[in-house]
Amino acid sequence: MSSRSDGPLVDADVHPTMTPAALRERLNPLWREHFDAYGGRVAGAYAMFPRMRNGGFRVDARPQAGPPGSDIGLVQQQLLDEYGVDYAVLNPLQGQVWAAEAPELATALCRALNDWVAEEWLDRDPRFLGSICPPFEHPEMAVAEIERVAVDDRFVQVLLPTTPELPLGDRRYWPVLQAAADAGLPVALHTGGQEQHRGPGWPSYYLEMHVWNGNTAAMQLLSVLTSGVLDAIPHLQIISVECGIAWAAALLWAVDDAWAFLREDAASALDCVPSEMLRERFWFTTQPIEEPDDPGDLAFAFDALEMTDRILFSTDYPHWDFDAPGQALPRSLAGEVRAAILGENAMRLYGLRVGALR
Repeated sequence: MSSRSDGPLVDADVHPTMTPAALRERLNPLWREHFDAYGGRVAGAYAMFPRMRNGGFRVDARPQAGPPGSDIGLVQQQLLDEYGVDYAVLNPLQGQVWAAEAPELATALCRALNDWVAEEWLDRDPRFLGSICPPFEHPEMAVAEIERVAVDDRFVQVLLPTTPELPLGDRRYWPVLQAAADAGLPVALHTGGQEQHRGPGWPSYYLEMHVWNGNTAAMQLLSVLTSGVLDAIPHLQIISVECGIAWAAALLWAVDDAWAFLREDAASALDCVPSEMLRERFWFTTQPIEEPDDPGDLAFAFDALEMTDRILFSTDYPHWDFDAPGQALPRSLAGEVRAAILGENAMRLYGLRVGALR
């Protein structure tokens, strides 16, 4: 049963999972032997939370063999066909951890992951779009991987975590951000990473971790706004993925107010107030969208943010808090706003055409 709208429907956050067997096929003997013996680094947050709901996945998303997100046929059936999705952007979360390995190993793992996405997903269904996973903690190698993969226009963004080793505005990452912008690709900051929730300390419960994503996104937003990187890379576009939305309006009120008194303390030479720059350079995805008791409150928050033309619909498939397109957005949103969020905004950002598929 399809629940698609009359306009385009684009899912900006879908998670494929590469199996160990698929990874081994794409590693040279040296790294294959290394990975067999030692495996990969464990993402800190996920090692800390054995009570994560169903391992973080939908109960019905587990294929007969392999982890959720590893069976393209099941993803096609449960997501693309069920809801009439025109395009689905693949965000392989394994890259957020593999990129923090030792330089040569990180490069080999990210290369294997990008090749797997192209060969096993993009080649088999034109509705899937890829995200380049670079070894971002090693900028020279990350730039080379972005340049290698970006020639394939089915990859529509560069994927980074909200918690790299340093704040995103640090100059270590400027070459990576520059490479993305030079390739004409936005940078998608997805919640998580090796250092997730480092700072005030580790949360004690999965509940804390699950609702904390907006905090890390806000820290990165402020880092980018104040570091000067937006001045240095004028064409850089950044997407906050799976970090909520409503919090951003209050943050902009606060930073605009403080900017009038403290702007000389920041490296940025912005001539405009930060909110103006953010509305030109940042995007947000919906899932996990805030769900107040009164749906009108969310519509008010969207109006205060003044960015409904830069919000992208996402389901977060195959995770347990999956948002179906017919239920994710409050009825209080105007029809044209709903259509923009469900697909038109993403079509504009990624330069897509529905007619290419229908």
